[in-house]
Amino acid sequence: MGRRRRSPQEKKALSYAKDRRNDYGESDKSSRKNIARSKKLPHRANRRNANLVLEAAKGVVDEVAGAAAEERLLTRRPKSWKKWRDAPLGEIVQDSLRRRMDLGFGGRESGSARIQRVRRRMRQPVE
Repeated sequence: MGRRRRSPQEKKALSYAKDRRNDYGESDKSSRKNIARSKKLPHRANRRNANLVLEAAKGVVDEVAGAAAEERLLTRRPKSWKKWRDAPLGEIVQDSLRRRMDLGFGGRESGSARIQRVRRRMRQPVE
């Protein structure tokens, strides 16, 4: 009738594979505002540039000025911004464990064992 229940181990493997964390180095809370702002600024700059070029071509119909304005509009590559996708939780956990080992927190053997455990959980088949 419905889906079968997942075991806690399957849920953990699924979480390590599918959950994402910000690894860019900024606060995940500030990203909510910064992503919208970063998308907005290039669009605004592109609109402003297009309006400046078209404003210069305004007035009496002149073939040369019209062609020059069109060339300036079409040859300049528009500004753009692309979001980086966040990293899987499993990779973030491995990196933090590795960093702790390098700083000398905990033993080398236990740190390596933890990293191997995370890797093993990430490789489990996930439906």
